[in-house]
Amino acid sequence: MNRTRSTARLAIIAALCLSVGVTAWAQAPATGQDAGPQGKQQYTMAEYNSYKACADDKNPASQVKCFDDFVSKYPNSELLKYVYPQYVQAYGQLKDYRKVMESADKVVGLGDKIDGPTKYTVLSARAQAYAALIASDKAAAADANLAKGQVDAIGQALKYLDEVKKPEGMTDDQFNAEKVKIKTFLNGVGAQAAGVQKDLPKQIEFYKAILAMNPDDVVTNYQLGKIYLAMQPPQPMDAFWYVARGAASKAATQQQKKQLTDYLRKLMGNYQQASCDSITDAELNELLQLAASTPTRPDTYKLASVEDLNAARKDMTIASVIADLKAGGDKAKITWLAACGLEFPEVPGKVFEVTPGTDNVVFKAAFVTSEEEFNAATAPDTEVKVVGQPDSARIEKDAAFHFTGTIVSYDPAPAFMMHWDKAKVKEEDIPADKTPKKPAPKRPAARKPTPH
Repeated sequence: MNRTRSTARLAIIAALCLSVGVTAWAQAPATGQDAGPQGKQQYTMAEYNSYKACADDKNPASQVKCFDDFVSKYPNSELLKYVYPQYVQAYGQLKDYRKVMESADKVVGLGDKIDGPTKYTVLSARAQAYAALIASDKAAAADANLAKGQVDAIGQALKYLDEVKKPEGMTDDQFNAEKVKIKTFLNGVGAQAAGVQKDLPKQIEFYKAILAMNPDDVVTNYQLGKIYLAMQPPQPMDAFWYVARGAASKAATQQQKKQLTDYLRKLMGNYQQASCDSITDAELNELLQLAASTPTRPDTYKLASVEDLNAARKDMTIASVIADLKAGGDKAKITWLAACGLEFPEVPGKVFEVTPGTDNVVFKAAFVTSEEEFNAATAPDTEVKVVGQPDSARIEKDAAFHFTGTIVSYDPAPAFMMHWDKAKVKEEDIPADKTPKKPAPKRPAARKPTPH
């Protein structure tokens, strides 16, 4: 989904869809006797015959040379309104893309002498030429002046497209579908040209015009996401949203879904820097589900940043964490994002249950901070997995203990339970081993060697 791929995509669309208006080329005069508004003859018969000879030439190279001679001889001819559009066509056949663009500008420069459909036709050809040129010429692809001219031309092309009449034999639905393809192509070229200019707001405008017609366009959603990240300052919420729209699109292939989902997970992880991967995964799945249901990001969708989490951690204690989580609401959400994955030292508790295991000991306990809380505690709110400390299983029910561990998850109220892993119990809290030791077996006295 890089620039090369986007340019190739535009070229394919151009080849498939730009059929509306192809008959809109300015028609040549039938005779040399056309008159102006006051009845004044506008060109001579010799002038007309010279033009006609060029127009009838089916070889684009010799036709261009013929028209060059005509323009040199008749630089102010009224027939230029027929000549310049045919330049566009001939240069297109010769794949001289810069000349196509130059000739299209000359057509539009004739102003009211050229009708809207003809202007649209040459401007759409200009867009095709620009797309082909930047795909094959690195210097052109980086030319900001060239890009600016194309952005302006795209705006005019979209305007004059509305003046194109439906061709005979085409239904309204077919005509409208064709115009959607064309508008998609033109806006795509405009977005690419605006990108060369570093005009990100204009680029967003073009891409959103495409999504207004096709909200599930995978590549366009992805490109919009990248643009919002590139803005100064970056707009991460919009960036995440449009990447998620691409990943959740029904039009996305399995490969695209995976690529965009992995990319989105990385973006969100870098933005938030939460200590628990499970949190990032949960937020990612929530965003993908939301993005699949609506094309527009709700104003209520927010994601806490690493700055938000660091601010929450500044005065954080295990007591404040548990109090916030039990209270619920937005405060609980930001606290959990900040606390999950952190290690807290010497957490005090009252033991309710001890379960020895092969590699660990699991405690069910209540978090307490005073003798009064210790005596009042009647049920556990903390589960602690102690690793590499089998002697801790000697701690008995209703005993007080302290542990250092990492918060990994929690169950919300009303059945609140904090889950800890990789914990170590304070050695002073582990009772001594009271198991009687077996006496060491007596060894027989060593026998003296027998003298010989």
